[in-house]
Amino acid sequence: MLHPSYTDLMNVVNSEVGENETPVVNSRYSIVLATAKRAREIIGGADPLVYSSGKKPLSVAVEELDKAKIKIMAEEEKSEDEIELAE
Repeated sequence: MLHPSYTDLMNVVNSEVGENETPVVNSRYSIVLATAKRAREIIGGADPLVYSSGKKPLSVAVEELDKAKIKIMAEEEKSEDEIELAE
């Protein structure tokens, strides 16, 4: 069994969502995409946000997500951020 589990990671990501709001993550697929993207950033030279002694980049990315060091943003939020940067 993987630790943390997909369910645990989904709960961490959705912990800041209000009762009547749509969860940021509804599937394992979103967790996989987010951690894979972060692992690629680490491989590309980004500094890990958690202490990692000899861990693989994907393990570091999962730990970062589990400790809420990174956030998954909904597509609408990404578009708004990109618009702000363009102005």
